[in-house]
Amino acid sequence: MSNSKLSPSFYQRQDVVSIARELVGKVLCTKISKSPLTSGIITETEAYCGRGDKACHANNNTRTDRTETMYQAGGIAYVYLCYGIHHLFNVVTNVNNKADAILIRAIQPLEGKNIMLQRRNMKDVSPSLTAGPGRLTEALGITTDWDGAALTDNNIWIEDREMNFSTSPLVVTERVGVDYAGKDAKLPWRFYPNGNKWVSKK
Repeated sequence: MSNSKLSPSFYQRQDVVSIARELVGKVLCTKISKSPLTSGIITETEAYCGRGDKACHANNNTRTDRTETMYQAGGIAYVYLCYGIHHLFNVVTNVNNKADAILIRAIQPLEGKNIMLQRRNMKDVSPSLTAGPGRLTEALGITTDWDGAALTDNNIWIEDREMNFSTSPLVVTERVGVDYAGKDAKLPWRFYPNGNKWVSKK
């Protein structure tokens, strides 16, 4: 099985929804500072479009200190703080000034499980370790310090290890916690493998 780091061209395509689907089954890896490698299979994603999507931070060309990261070319991390507590990791896609992004909502742990348990102050590996966008970032050591980081470097990156969930068709459903977005809240832009336990709860 080969491990291949995803290149900028993977992220800089136009269809954020298709990329969100394709990221399910890829492997999110971190090697933060001097910590050992930690990684997990991406099991849940949500797509956000910078144009005409009221659930997106950058809708209607909203440009703030926080959202400016989204307007860069795809292939970087967009990490923001939710409720002043949770660091949420997103993948910026498309080209400059499009502001598309994909929220990674859950992973299934692979390497570095002991490190993840320490970071989360847990004793046993279970879905509560990394099934949830705030949980996975804590387990992987991702904070807002890595906002804007290139996903081609050696701190945070995503690999294609030729895994797939062909035996478990992807569930396609509406996104979580975006009721404020009106009809856009109903867009079927959340993806996860059917029957997989490493998925966040609504």
